[in-house]
Amino acid sequence: MSMWSLGRRCSSSEMASVSIAIFPAFGSPILNIEGYSNLRKYVIAPYDRRYQLWETFLVALVVYSAWASPFKLAFRELLVGSLLSVDLLVDAFFAVDIILTFFVAYLDTSTYLLVDDYKKIALRYVKKLHFTMDLASTLPIEQIYQILTGKPTKSEVFGFLIMLRLWRLRRVSELFARLEKDIRINYWATRFCKVICVTLFAAHFAGCMFYWLAVQHKTPNNTWIGNKTQDFHELGIGLGYTYSVYWSVATLTTVGYGDFYAVNLTEKLFCILYTLFNIGLGAYIIGNMTTLLVHISVRTFAVRDVFDKILQYANKNRLPGGLKEQILAHMQLKFKTAELQQEVLQDLPKTIRSCIAQHLFKNTVETAYLFKGVSDYFITQLVSETKAEYYPSKVDIILQNEMPKYFYILVSGSLDVLIYNTGSEQCLFELESGDMAGEIGVMFNIPQPFTVRSRGLSQVIRINHHHFKQMVQPFSDDGKAIMYNFIQYLKGLKGKVLEEISCVTELLGDLEHLRQNEGTLDEDSRYQDPNKEGKTGNSKPLSSPVPVRVKIHGHHPNENKMGNGTTPKLILLPNSVEDIFRVAERKFGKRGSKIVMADGSEVEQLNALRENDELYIL
Repeated sequence: MSMWSLGRRCSSSEMASVSIAIFPAFGSPILNIEGYSNLRKYVIAPYDRRYQLWETFLVALVVYSAWASPFKLAFRELLVGSLLSVDLLVDAFFAVDIILTFFVAYLDTSTYLLVDDYKKIALRYVKKLHFTMDLASTLPIEQIYQILTGKPTKSEVFGFLIMLRLWRLRRVSELFARLEKDIRINYWATRFCKVICVTLFAAHFAGCMFYWLAVQHKTPNNTWIGNKTQDFHELGIGLGYTYSVYWSVATLTTVGYGDFYAVNLTEKLFCILYTLFNIGLGAYIIGNMTTLLVHISVRTFAVRDVFDKILQYANKNRLPGGLKEQILAHMQLKFKTAELQQEVLQDLPKTIRSCIAQHLFKNTVETAYLFKGVSDYFITQLVSETKAEYYPSKVDIILQNEMPKYFYILVSGSLDVLIYNTGSEQCLFELESGDMAGEIGVMFNIPQPFTVRSRGLSQVIRINHHHFKQMVQPFSDDGKAIMYNFIQYLKGLKGKVLEEISCVTELLGDLEHLRQNEGTLDEDSRYQDPNKEGKTGNSKPLSSPVPVRVKIHGHHPNENKMGNGTTPKLILLPNSVEDIFRVAERKFGKRGSKIVMADGSEVEQLNALRENDELYIL
């Protein structure tokens, strides 16, 4: 099998069914690897790495052709066939490329399929101007004429035919277009190199034309170089080429020292055309350099503009200095990290964003105390819903007494847990990587008992309160593990910490009582018939690891009693009606038999209740 063959013959279809993926970083269609296997035998894939290397090698030969073609025209009499062997070797490589082009598949822009039919490939290439020009620029016409006629070629027509090889410069343009889209290569360096190459070729070409005009003039002394240097033919190739490029660059840069200038009419006409070309070339160079410099500084201008607006807003509203510094620090961090992260992720599909989150944060979530012992499936679902955030030093992440919307897991950095007591700020403890913040307010559905502030640059992952509640509903065993971990964590807190959040102590007792009752129900479920339809040992799910708070009253809703033993009590909703009666008996000293709402409707299913509902125990 040929080295260019990439798969088996596709005899049933004229077009290879090849899927195309548009790769945004490169801006060109990139073939899936599986698509190569559908190409016919001896058909070359246009995006194959080996073919790309071959085209890059031809670009190196194009550079030689771009230098040699005008150079041979100007110094034709002095070279006397010195570069003949090199030219023939270069032409041979381009002749091989013409043959290979008849076997290169092309992309049908209407169907986005690779066409690998030999006839269609050949007809498409022959009908285009590329084939005619490739053939004309490759054939050694001068040598063929000498072989056929046996006469030396002194006519200038053959010198101009050499210039047909400049057609190959289109390959250089295609190479730069591909390099500009290649993210592995510095874009600024590529554009700069392109501008340099265009400038050098323009100076070289014009210098060779200046020398050719002097050589072809009838009166050598009446030329730009003969006017200053008598018998300039004797200067040799090196010195003659140096003078020519010198005057070309002086004209290109519009310096015009006056040591060389156009003398005869032909030279003046060429200088007019060359100067007009230099106007466009100068605009091209200045435009490219300006674009590159502006692109580098545009982000700096954007940052400064945002900061100026923030300072104007802060001064207008007389914000405190500390708050102003927090805003500026947060915006500075946003431009450095958070904004870049969001720009990268926002356009990606959800599956890719989920895979990124799994790679970055799954280990951190697994080490958090609240999720120890839970299933890997639940961890995977939870991590997919997280959002990463960065906070600079001395910035409040959670404020005391704010309603809980999120809780956080610290990925890197450190946080201070603070509490405001009698007008002073007190640091209770410090959180390190893997610790959690804000989960007490979320689990108890109470205002946040602490203020959490960053000590230094910190990264956290944020978990939404409501998403967490909805996610844990189907996971019975994981919900029990989360509740157990939470209770054990609260018991392990220092006594002084619990004293500062005394309201949590009472809620912790209710939560532990609720869990013990649930454990009793689990023990009873062991004796149920496992073969009974619709019943299994794990059929009773946990309502939620985030308890629902309700108010219970010990009187009829139509009665307005506010006294000893009748004050409404805020409790965590148990898992059964019987548990509510037990709690009511403990709170009010009497056991009820019915639960009604304020409108008199009787409660039969607890999962119909919502946060802060008021229940009347009758």
